[in-house]
Amino acid sequence: MNAQTHHAYAEFLPESHRADSTTEPVSEWWEWRGRRIHTLRAAVPDAPVRVLAIHGAGGHSGLLWPAVALGFRENVDATAVDLPLYGRTIEPDPGGVRYGDWIELLCDLVQRTAAVDDRPLVLFGASMGGMLAYEVAARTGAVEHVVATCLLDPADAEALATATRWNLPGRSGPRLLRWLDPVCGRVRVPIRWLVHMHRMSRDPELSRLCAADPLGGGARVPLGFLRSFADYRHTPPETFGAAPVTLVHPAADAWTPPELSIRFLERIAGRREIVLLDNCGHFPVEEPGVEQLATTLRAVLAEAGGSGR
Repeated sequence: MNAQTHHAYAEFLPESHRADSTTEPVSEWWEWRGRRIHTLRAAVPDAPVRVLAIHGAGGHSGLLWPAVALGFRENVDATAVDLPLYGRTIEPDPGGVRYGDWIELLCDLVQRTAAVDDRPLVLFGASMGGMLAYEVAARTGAVEHVVATCLLDPADAEALATATRWNLPGRSGPRLLRWLDPVCGRVRVPIRWLVHMHRMSRDPELSRLCAADPLGGGARVPLGFLRSFADYRHTPPETFGAAPVTLVHPAADAWTPPELSIRFLERIAGRREIVLLDNCGHFPVEEPGVEQLATTLRAVLAEAGGSGR
């Protein structure tokens, strides 16, 4: 697949949403700790708001771009990032990538751009990217709003077992990973061995595309990355007040059931909202959920753009 992979994923959206954006993204690069980080960008210098899209396991910027485009009617400056191991980002030490690296990269990216651009920033996190967006907002204090399709806390044993194929009782899965880490933590295996890629979509053809995509679901990840995710402790939601959080969870998600994300969201101390996307699987492409997602994104962006920040 080439740099225009987003077109392949856009084909699965309802036809009425495929042409929401008339602006093609361009590739941009920046150096971060010896890595060459790739982003897709639709720069709109006079837009009142910015959005940064964050993918999850098996994702990348091109896969996520059609969802980002759902909000373009609100006149936004949009970026989608390829996290190390995925997309076109160049990672010199793939065996050493850990979940904490993703957090630090995203925090640095948000703070780097905030230093030169004071427009309000909305984070849109898909799948695992939802918790990444939440954590980056908590750490940086530079985010106007968090929109997440999923909020799976690895500290929740049930959520962790649901998100991965390591469906061992209690915390025995993480314990096994800690035991294996010193021996084979750098060993890379296909991501589809570790997570339920076949549950990515209610459309089998879309699930197959995701699983075969060498930039996403066809990539290989180190076992140590899964261990680092299982052991990561996010900012407690009871202390979170960095930004409003809107959960846009697919209602028919066969991979990560909505109730797991909802119970985390309901612990958040600050402003929060739940929008269930009717008829949508984990990768939301079905109506009426896609229209609900588009409406919610546009409302959040319009509010953020009028914040005057």
